[in-house]
Amino acid sequence: MRARARISTGALAAIAVAAAGLLLAWPGPVAAHDGATLDSGPGAETIAPAASGGRAREADFRGEAASSDARRVADWVVEGRDNQALPFVIIDKLRAKVFVFDGDGRLRGATLALLGRARGDESAPGVGKRKLHAIRPAERTTPAGRFVASPGRDFQHDVLWIDYDDSISMHRVVTGDPGDHRLQRLSTTSAHDKRISYGCINVPAKFYDDVVISTLGRTDSIVYILPEVKSIREVFAISDVDSPGSR
Repeated sequence: MRARARISTGALAAIAVAAAGLLLAWPGPVAAHDGATLDSGPGAETIAPAASGGRAREADFRGEAASSDARRVADWVVEGRDNQALPFVIIDKLRAKVFVFDGDGRLRGATLALLGRARGDESAPGVGKRKLHAIRPAERTTPAGRFVASPGRDFQHDVLWIDYDDSISMHRVVTGDPGDHRLQRLSTTSAHDKRISYGCINVPAKFYDDVVISTLGRTDSIVYILPEVKSIREVFAISDVDSPGSR
């Protein structure tokens, strides 16, 4: 019986060569993060490798001019998925500019906007419960921070509520007081001209209808309002950016 089980040295060598060939030919498990094509049919998508040391995900501004602060915060949102796949908005108060992104960080539109008359990154206590004439000029700020926004209505119009308790929203430009010259202010490139509202973000009506409603009008979204007095690090969990004074 033992003689039948004995394998010659030559046979063992042949088996070893064959096994080595199989190991070299075996491709290993196929995984999306290794760059495998998940579907070989029409519309197949190739997932890019996620190897350590690779380039981080970035927001796609699609060639739109933006400050380094706006880009850094947008990249931080996309890289860390802080928006939780929801559409999001970056509002750069120092440049009075609004950027609207879809949930994947692709720019859907950008515009200059009107902001609160006063500099500051906090809302005055109880400001949302006061009538407009009771809000002093120094209290007419657009607060900085991260806000979960929702589409809704004020007394007359549809708006995007950014901070409902403090009555901060994004809406079509208001032209009720001719002395504010809000349409004229929107048409200039001066960020100084854009400081006129009680704190809300006023955007051109066409931008609101074409971009805000289509991107943000059916779901919650995340709004990031950049500070103008505080540092970025005081407002967002970002460690490698400068303070407003150094910008």
